[in-house]
Amino acid sequence: MRNQIKTEIKTLSLGLLTCVGMVLAPIVMAQGAGIPRTPSGHPDLSGTYDVSTLTPMQRPTAFGDKQFLTNDEAAVIAADEFQRNTDRQQDSDPNRSAPPQGGDGSTGASGNVGGYNTFWIDRGTGAYQIDGQWRTSILIDPPDGRMPAATDEARAARRARFSAGEGAAPRREGGQNDGTAYWLNAGLDARGPYDNMEQRSFAERCLLTFGSTSGPPMLPTLYNNYKRIVQSEDTVLIQIEMVHEARIVRMNAEHDPAVIRKWLGDSIGWWEGDTLVVETINFNDTPAFSQGSRNMKVTERFRMESADQLIYSFTVEDPSVWTAPFTGEYAWPRSPNKVFEYACHEANYALEGIMKGARLLEAVFRGEDPGGVPNPTR
Repeated sequence: MRNQIKTEIKTLSLGLLTCVGMVLAPIVMAQGAGIPRTPSGHPDLSGTYDVSTLTPMQRPTAFGDKQFLTNDEAAVIAADEFQRNTDRQQDSDPNRSAPPQGGDGSTGASGNVGGYNTFWIDRGTGAYQIDGQWRTSILIDPPDGRMPAATDEARAARRARFSAGEGAAPRREGGQNDGTAYWLNAGLDARGPYDNMEQRSFAERCLLTFGSTSGPPMLPTLYNNYKRIVQSEDTVLIQIEMVHEARIVRMNAEHDPAVIRKWLGDSIGWWEGDTLVVETINFNDTPAFSQGSRNMKVTERFRMESADQLIYSFTVEDPSVWTAPFTGEYAWPRSPNKVFEYACHEANYALEGIMKGARLLEAVFRGEDPGGVPNPTR
C-alpha cells in the first residue's frame, strides 16, 4: 500500500513540475529583462531569500560526473522528502517507555538522545534549478562534484584532534555518547571534552551558526535558511537567520591589515557588470566554515537570474587544507517572508546542564556518590 501511495505521489509531483515549468518558462524570460536596479544602475539585490534546498553540497557518487537531474529524478527527490516528512509526523505512542540509558543510538543534531523532530526541520521541498536545469550538487568544480583531497598537513591535524593529547582522553569519532565519563579511562583526573564551557563548539555556545550558514561560503542547512540583503552604494549587509549574524561587505575598499582577524573574515566587494563580487580573507583560526583555516580565501558572486531568483556562487582557496580550490553555486529564490529574531537558547541554560551532567558522570565513574561524597578508596 505504501509503495502504491509513494508511486502516486511521484507521478503527481512529476506532473506538477512539468506543468509549472511550462507555465513559468515565459515568465522567467520576461523577468530577466525586468531586474530591479538601484539609482546608479546596479542590480538591486535587496530583499529576503529562502536558500533551503534538498540538493547536497557534494554530488552522490552514483551520479559520477553527471551535473544535471532529469525531471523524473528531481520529482523522485521531492516525493521522497514529502514521504519522509509524512512518516515522521505520525503521532508518538503515548505509552512508550523511556529511552535507554546512554541514548537511543540516534546521530546528528539529536546528540544520541533524541532531538529535533520534523516540526523544526526546513530543508526545502526539492532540488533547485539554474537556467532551467536541476543540479545534482552544489559543488560544480571539481567536475565530480566532490571536495578536493585534503593536504597531508590537514590530515595530520585532523588525526591529532582525535588522538590523546598530554593528560587528555581521546575524542570519540562522531561525538558518540554512551552515558559514561569515558574520558576518565585515561586516568581519574584526565582532561575531558566537558571540563569547561569554552571547550564546547561555537554553535553550542550561540556564538556562531552551525553548517556554515553565515560562512563564507554561505550554505543551506537543517533549518533557518533565510538570508536578508540590505544594499547601499558603499555597503552591502547580509543578515543570516541562524544566530542573527550580519556580514558587512565594504564596497570598493581595501582589506583591513592581516593582523585583524575575524570569524567571518574581512569582506570587500565590487561590481563586475551586473555581478556583485565579494572577496573575503583574514579569517581567524576557527572560521565559521570550520573546514577551512585562517589561510582561506573565499570569492563569492551574486547575480540575478531573474527578478525573483539570485544565483550565488563561491570559490574557496586554502592550500593549507585542500590540494585544489573548489567552486559551488546554488539558487536563492526570493521570499515574501521576514527574518525574525533568533534567540538561540535564552540564558544558555543548556551549558549549565552539560557541565553539571559531566560532573555527575565523573562522580559515578570514580565511585563517588553523585551528591559529591568523596570516594574513600582514593
